[in-house]
Amino acid sequence: MDSPWLHRYAVLLAVYALFVILLGAFLTTNLSGPPLTGGMLGGFFTEATHRSAGVGLIVLTLGLAIRLSMVDPRKWLSRFAWIALALLVLETGLGEMKTFRSLPRTPGILHACFAQLFFCAVAAIAVFTSSGWNQGEEPVQDYGWPSMRSLAITMPVLVFTQVALGAAFRHQAIGVVWHLLGAMIVSLAVLIVCAFTMQQFPTHRSLHPAAVRLIALTATQVFLGLAVYTMRLQTAENTTPVMITILTHIATGALTFAASVILGIQIRRNVHPRTA
Repeated sequence: MDSPWLHRYAVLLAVYALFVILLGAFLTTNLSGPPLTGGMLGGFFTEATHRSAGVGLIVLTLGLAIRLSMVDPRKWLSRFAWIALALLVLETGLGEMKTFRSLPRTPGILHACFAQLFFCAVAAIAVFTSSGWNQGEEPVQDYGWPSMRSLAITMPVLVFTQVALGAAFRHQAIGVVWHLLGAMIVSLAVLIVCAFTMQQFPTHRSLHPAAVRLIALTATQVFLGLAVYTMRLQTAENTTPVMITILTHIATGALTFAASVILGIQIRRNVHPRTA
């Protein structure tokens, strides 16, 4: 079904979800060092703002699920939207648990990971409701090794693992070394998949643009990660430039994860297994 307004709603919901993620990331990072209390960031990014934004996100996601159930004939898509809503409710519950200081860091880490999964789910819904998706698949054959269809699953799993490592580092559950090692492995995996995709399908209307977007986001994410690491070597203070760089790094990480899933979806949809 081609519904431009439904697609726009999903895109705006994804943008709003990313904003809520950044609110939570700011609060977590701000608690790990000297608090940033002055300026625009310190005055606006508060626990109350994060809670209110989270409630609004639930309401908007409920509206999307209801609308998809009413107007979209693809039952699997409406079910997917309801699953995304359930994931958001669970993520909100974990967020409430992490506010209790007596609890371990696990709820906070899971809260951050589930938020990324929810953002990725809404981004996928935006793709499923787009005009490009409704043009239908453009089938091509998987003739390389390793199989593109298997890499389409492995790569997003690796990216999500790196997202989880980042969340664990922000909650001070692990050291930065694990996050740096994960960045090197994930960057290599993304480079391989994107290079294979662009080399094998240079004119494909869905695969080639998705691969270009992912590799561009990954390169930006690596640069931002190095910038954050360099800043932290120089100061432990949560100054405004440091916080802005960290939040940009987290936002780009969420976009990279979503882009990896979208590329994986497009590969699984368009790339058919090799015939004997």
